[in-house]
Amino acid sequence: MTTRTITLATLLLCTAAPAFADGELNLYSSRHYDTDERLYSNFEDATGIKINRIEGNADELIARMEAEGVNSPADVLLTVDTSRLERAKNAAVLQSIDSEILEDRIPANLQDSDNQWYGFSQRARIIFYNKTNVENPPMTYIALADPAYEGLVCHRSSTNVYSQTLLASVIENHGEAAARDWAQGIVNNFARDPQGGDTDQLRGIVSGECDISISNTYYFARAIRTNVDGLPADARENIGWVFPSQDAEGAHMNLSGGGVAAYAPNRDNAIAFLEYLASDQAQQYFSAGNDEYPAVIGVELSPSVQALGEFIGDTVNLSEVAKNLPLAQEIFNEVGWK
Repeated sequence: MTTRTITLATLLLCTAAPAFADGELNLYSSRHYDTDERLYSNFEDATGIKINRIEGNADELIARMEAEGVNSPADVLLTVDTSRLERAKNAAVLQSIDSEILEDRIPANLQDSDNQWYGFSQRARIIFYNKTNVENPPMTYIALADPAYEGLVCHRSSTNVYSQTLLASVIENHGEAAARDWAQGIVNNFARDPQGGDTDQLRGIVSGECDISISNTYYFARAIRTNVDGLPADARENIGWVFPSQDAEGAHMNLSGGGVAAYAPNRDNAIAFLEYLASDQAQQYFSAGNDEYPAVIGVELSPSVQALGEFIGDTVNLSEVAKNLPLAQEIFNEVGWK
């Protein structure tokens, strides 16, 4: 067992006294969830390491790290979706690290092949539908492009990272030709031009603008747990959901993750923070605080997430999926997905 393994195990099991007497961590984060405050405060209390946060748009933070170069104060970059993590890697703003804890606890398909980023929480991207108007909802992603659903589908724009990663996974699982046919079929089935965020796709079902949409699970689970404008309880009763492709690749999973900055001035603290995010304590809070699925297998789910039911998730290697992102954008442009 390495010295870091012992240190982290100690700080996670016994928080009465900090494992470090002092130190700091400069965190660049595009996670915009207020509930993450507890993640940060728990780490500070357990370690004595002070977190200095800079928050913003993922692309802006990556560009900032590029511009700062060797003088960047960034220690850790946290962001959402594989596409942004891969963008950071390609921009050379992350570094490879060795961590037995991360290797052991984070499933291999949620790790970068060069250990430059790790996924810490997941969201299933699934199909939602109007139970009154749709008797036979699509049971797979490919089926969503069937002409039977013409004029029924709401979706986000092609510039959205969730859209890009979903198409990249279709490429990985079904091949380029099938992915191009799929994207064209979805465009043909649009009920309206792509617009808004994931919650807006769900609101589109409530308003009657569309009968089928795709959204990340945590947006709907959040509405189960707390009040979300436009998604009242009585309206949600008429929304059904499908975890797609349960007899094939499984439901597409996108993730939130992070990595150690290329020139991290507090590298050891940065690795300790990522290892903390893989702890049971932090993993449970990803679910309880933000209705996400933990990356670590076996961690208990919050009631709002449990309410969605059990399913099989796609275990495709997301590092391989990320390689398809340029082709995904090319296909979007070809088929006229706005």
